[in-house]
Formats: sequence, C-alpha cells, structure tokens
Amino acid sequence: MENPRIAWLLTSAFYYWHPLLEQLSQRFPNLVAYAANWRGFAPGFENSFQVEIVGNRKIIPLLRSTSSYGSNFTYLPFSIINRLLQFRPHVIFSNSFGMWTLLALLLKPIGRWKVVIAYEGSSPGVDYRKSPPRLWLRSWMLRIADACITNSAAGKQYLTEVLRASEGEVFMHPYEVPSSNAFSQNAFSQAQDEQAASSLTQSSTKRVFLYVGSLVPRKGLKYLLEACSRLQEWGCEDYLLNVVGDGDERSSLEAYCHNHGLIEQVQWLGRVDYAQLGEQFHKADVFVLPTLEDTWGMVVLEAMVAHLPVLCSQWAGASELILDAQNGFCFDPKDPDSLAHLMQKFILNSELSSQMGRTAGVLMKNYTPAEAADFMVNVVDFVMVSRAKSISKSRAFSR
Repeated sequence: MENPRIAWLLTSAFYYWHPLLEQLSQRFPNLVAYAANWRGFAPGFENSFQVEIVGNRKIIPLLRSTSSYGSNFTYLPFSIINRLLQFRPHVIFSNSFGMWTLLALLLKPIGRWKVVIAYEGSSPGVDYRKSPPRLWLRSWMLRIADACITNSAAGKQYLTEVLRASEGEVFMHPYEVPSSNAFSQNAFSQAQDEQAASSLTQSSTKRVFLYVGSLVPRKGLKYLLEACSRLQEWGCEDYLLNVVGDGDERSSLEAYCHNHGLIEQVQWLGRVDYAQLGEQFHKADVFVLPTLEDTWGMVVLEAMVAHLPVLCSQWAGASELILDAQNGFCFDPKDPDSLAHLMQKFILNSELSSQMGRTAGVLMKNYTPAEAADFMVNVVDFVMVSRAKSISKSRAFSR
C-alpha cells in the first residue's frame, strides 16, 4: 500500500524524538504524532512532521525509590480514542504498555489497524518481573499486538523470554537516536566557538569530564563525586567535572564537594537549554553517565555523536553500544574506586580521549535517524503484509 497512514502515540515527545519523526515523515507523508506533554518543536525541526497535542499526561507515583524509576501509573487523556477513530491509521506505534497502547489494542476490531509496541529497553524499575498481574497483562497485550520494537538486546530478551513474545515479531535496532549534526561544531555560532576555545585554553592541562542529567539519586551522581574524592586522595587533580542539570539533590551534592575538597574540580552549570548542549559537549573530553537505572540513556548517544568517549554505567541500556577500551568503558557506579581508575586513564593520557572519541563518532554512523526510519519502514512492511493477509482471509470467509 502506498502512503499508509501512520500514528505514533508518544506520552512525551521530547526534542530527541524529532530527528526520527522528521525522517519517518519523509518516508510516510501521512504520519501523525499524537503527543501528551508537548514542549514545541526542537530548533531546526520546526514543522518537520505533523503533531497533534492530546492534553497532558499525569505521572502518579505508587512506590518511590531512590535507586530506580519506582512504581508509577501514567494517566493519559482518553480523548486519544476520538483522534484515532477520525484518523483511521493503518499502523499505530505506541510507547510501552501504558494506557494509550491498551486502548489502541482494545480498539483494533473497530479501527482494523495494526499495533506495534515500542519498548525502549529493559531495566528492573520498568520490567515489573516480580508483579504477576502486570506480567500477565503485558503478555496478553503482546498476543494482541502485531509486532514490537526495542532499542536494545536486553529489551528483546525481556520481550521474548519473560513475556513470551514471538521471536519473529520482535525487532531490535536503536530508534531513539540523535541527529548526526545535532551537536556538531556547526551547531553553535562562531562566537560560541571562540568562547569555547578560550575556555578550553584556560584549562588545557586539565581533562574535562561532563555529566548531563537530573540531579536525583537514581542518576548516581553521588557515586561519580565519590570517584572524584578518590582521585583527590591519590593526588590526581588535573581535571574538571562539569555538571549540567538540576534537581532536588543539588544542595546535598554541593555540600559533599565542599566537605571533600572538590570545589576547584566540580563546576555546577545548572540547567542548559537543549539547543545549547552542543557547546557543553564540545568543551568536554569525556562523558560520564553513572546512572543506577536507565532503560536506554539517549545522552550516551548524544555524547558519541559529539565524538566523546563515554564512561557508562552498566545499568544503562545504551551501555550495549560501549565497546570496551574502544569508544569508552562500562563500570559499576557503586564501585567508586573502579570509576576513579577509569577517569585516571584519561587524565594521565592526553591522547586517549581523542582516540576513543573518533571511534565513537564512527560507530554512530550506524545509528542515525535515517537508519532508524528505514528500520521502521521494514516493520511497517511486515505488519502491513500480515494486515493484507488477514483482510484477504476475512473476505474469503464472508463469501
């Protein structure tokens, strides 16, 4: 079928989705993204795809946790029903196992559409492996769905081995990927280039590590600071750590730095607009993600696009993209000595970050929005073929 109608149901269409949606819209002109919690188009992607705003989502915490996502219920507007029945998509992509996915599945007999469940990745806080009711519901939803996509091998393993999805209906390829030029040197002005160059000259003898993320316990920044404290104890002070982000833990983390003599090493930059993140990436030598749980970790790919090596927590889904000693290292965030030794490698070897950064940039050529969109074209082709077969069988039976 030429020009099928495609709907993508996004609980939050943050900026990093927009490069993919632009590419998908070029392949499927009749694509509409339905979004709750819409913040506008990312700079450079204005009106590059169709979007309909469907109210706001509400995240209701059920069980809080300091080391994981915790247990939550995400309320989404029921008005999505009328939108879908009016649009009549041939294929619906829907994120995870939430309300909108359930509604799309229940309405399949009426809408006669195909549903593809997009499961970002596997992690303890979202897998609910110890909740039989949730596992039963998810398994049932997979039996009704026509296919699944996931970013990671861990996500595929969860879908097939835990939820018993059919191997032939689960497709794996990173689809949450940044634009190849999102954080390139051309992403910010010449004036910013000169400012960044000046800043780098001032600290040319120091390796610059970068953290980007919320300042909340789950992100593990406390453990990164503990690693910095170990470096202090070893007399290794030729580095800076730039912290981009804000959150409830900031005051206690700043106090930790003050009490452990890290004032000169750690710079608190606060929240930075997404369009300005490129400047921070290009001021850095190494990116560090010490998270205790992330189903994917888009910021890892953003760092690699900016040609940065990555020190990545083993608990981030995107750790699967880290090739040991080639484009970075993986580590256990609760082992600050191990992380400190990895940081020390970059501090003592001035060439290491540029060598690994080049490898990171080359690797990311395999994970572009265009590649992700082509991957989804194949998934659409797969479910549309099964749709055509089911319609043919239905017509034959009615005769």
